[in-house]
Amino acid sequence: MPDLTQLALFFAAALVLAVTPGPGIFYVAARTLAGGRAEGVASSFGTGLGGMAHVLAGSLGASAIVLASAELFTALKLIGAAYLIWIGLRTFQSARWDASASLNGGLAAPPIGPWRAFREGMLVEALNPKTAAFFLAFVPQFVDPAAGHVALQFVVLGFVSVALNTLADVVVAFAASRIREGAAARPALIRRLREASGAAMIALGIGLVLAKRPTN
Repeated sequence: MPDLTQLALFFAAALVLAVTPGPGIFYVAARTLAGGRAEGVASSFGTGLGGMAHVLAGSLGASAIVLASAELFTALKLIGAAYLIWIGLRTFQSARWDASASLNGGLAAPPIGPWRAFREGMLVEALNPKTAAFFLAFVPQFVDPAAGHVALQFVVLGFVSVALNTLADVVVAFAASRIREGAAARPALIRRLREASGAAMIALGIGLVLAKRPTN
């Protein structure tokens, strides 16, 4: 493993990256505003597991193969983007459906629940090739080839990074849930928050469509 100085530098850099607003944080915030704290926290752990899938793939060389192939990179990002856009559309339509149901005395759409939020978070992250590119660009800077067990070093360092990202996402989920709870007495505001959450997920999906394959 790297020496203590390198580990300290890695931890500091990973912590800064974890708390820097990015697609993962925005997704978790949107999921929380749409479905509440339980769904937000569940999606945080889901994205964490999806991140670990990229770490394991990176340690085995699979991520490098995907990033080296324009066709594989494009296919993965389009699948991930389509899935994210579909979730956003469903969230947006659900908010509209519930508003219409409340006016007409109908039944509101049931929440997706923590388990489904966990699965969706996992798939959103696992289908994002930008996450693979991040780990392949960031983690190897702190791997010490002279210490041996390079793949194991990659997995351990990647796990630390994912754990910090997940912790930051959980904090965001709690913060977003406070906003949602504060608006609980105002159904119209809740509806607008849910619609905005759906629109945010759609925007993240479009951003993924426009992502370019790393050339280095």
